[in-house]
Amino acid sequence: MALATDYIAAKHGLVDRISFKFSEMVEQVRKARAFSRAYNELAALPDAQLCDMGLNRSMIRRIAYQAAYEK
Repeated sequence: MALATDYIAAKHGLVDRISFKFSEMVEQVRKARAFSRAYNELAALPDAQLCDMGLNRSMIRRIAYQAAYEK
């Protein structure tokens, strides 16, 4: 009688998991910066210019969020 044993190497070792988490954190920082930049740029515009674009001040946060996180 023969006994066969297969060993399957882990595809995602510790280094891979750390690298993945780090890249996720970098992506979150990038998105947060994009949100902040879009929010600040829109908030700096005068009301007349926002109105010309079809926006009002209450829409700025949502638009900045969509620009940064919903690409």
